[in-house]
Parts: sequence; C-alpha cells; structure tokens
Amino acid sequence: MRDERVKEGVIAIVPAAGAGKRFGDGTNKPFETLGGKPLMLWAVETLGSLPEVAEIIPVIKEDHMESAAELFERCNVRKVKRIAPGGRERQDSVFHGLNLVEGNESIVLVHDGARPLIEPHIVKYALGELKDCDGVVVGVPVKDTIKEVSDGLVVKTLRRDLLWAVQTPQIFRYETIRHAYEKAFADSFSSTDDSALVERYGGKVKVVMGSYTNIKITTPGDLLIAEQFLRMRAEKA
Repeated sequence: MRDERVKEGVIAIVPAAGAGKRFGDGTNKPFETLGGKPLMLWAVETLGSLPEVAEIIPVIKEDHMESAAELFERCNVRKVKRIAPGGRERQDSVFHGLNLVEGNESIVLVHDGARPLIEPHIVKYALGELKDCDGVVVGVPVKDTIKEVSDGLVVKTLRRDLLWAVQTPQIFRYETIRHAYEKAFADSFSSTDDSALVERYGGKVKVVMGSYTNIKITTPGDLLIAEQFLRMRAEKA
C-alpha cells in the first residue's frame, strides 16, 4: 500500500471495524455485498471522488486489514494510502485513525463505513459550513414523536421540532477533535458520537441537513432497504 503522507487538506477517517453483532453471527459486515460490491467500498469511493478529500484512512479489524488493502488496490482507490487497525470500541477505532493524521492544519471528516449512500453534494455542503464553529454534523429532523422512558413509564414527551437524528459525516479541525478525544480518554468518558466529545468540552457544533436515505446498515434488513434506495437513485439518473 502506498505511503504518501498527507499533512493538510481534508482527511477522511472511515471506521469499518465494528463487531456487527446485530448483523448476524459468522458475517463480516464491511465486506457484505450491496449493489454488487462490498459495503464499505461505497463510502470510500464516494469520498474518494471529492477533490476536497486529500486522503482516506479506513479503520478495519486487524485480521481483515490485508484483505481490505487488496480490495482498495484492486478497485484503484488511490486516496487510501494507509489503513488503521480497529479498536475495542468505535471511539478507540476513530482514535487509531486520528493517530495516522500528521498535519495539525488538516480538517478531519469522520464517516461510518456502514453508511454507503452518502451523497457528494451533502459532504461538500457540510465541509463549507465549518467556519465559525468547532464541528459540523449531518442529520435529519426526526419524524416520530420521541418519549423519554424509565422502567417502562413515560418520563416526558420531548419536543419533536427540536430533535434531529444525527448521521455522519462529522467534520472538525484536527486539533479540535484530537483534543476532545484525548480529554475523553483522560476522563474515562465514552460515546459512539464524535461530536458529543467536542460538545462535552465546550465546542460549538452545527447541524446541517443530510438525507433520509443516508441510513446506517445495522441488520440484514437494512441492506434490503439500501438496495431499494439504489434502485430509486438509478431510476432518477
């Protein structure tokens, strides 16, 4: 694998090292097929098509790193120069990716490898909004009424007009997200959401409109939904 170090620009970290327990025993979710190609390749190729993105750092389980490297070489994904090993939790995996970012002036974009249908124009717009804030996240307003529940009883009904379902990509300046991660580990604080770490330490995070088709593949049924979205996308093309 090429090792041409990138020290500035947009570095995309793509975590794809989750256990995939809800996907089923004996499966390897990042390599499951969607539309004829491995699931994680969709996000990597989309990010690789953007001139704003200088490098992509996938984060893969250690015992699958060689297979992933062969896949990216075979598919001529030139912006993948290094692969980070996965960690025990998502937070560990993203931090492993951050450890490979060399330039303090870089912009870090984190996008889940299990979100294959991210659209380039959404990424471009989100990147352009990292101005007077510490982070930008993509999300969509929730459609359902959300209730806070404890022991099976409703505590309160939350205001739907104030609630968003947060997705990825999430975008930060390197020094901002690096500092937030280091503080979180020092405080033994964990989260599955990168922006939550920045928020915890006083950061201002902006939410921009994403897409309801930018789903995360968690179960085999999600693959069927994604296939339908791909067919709809092809019909509109």
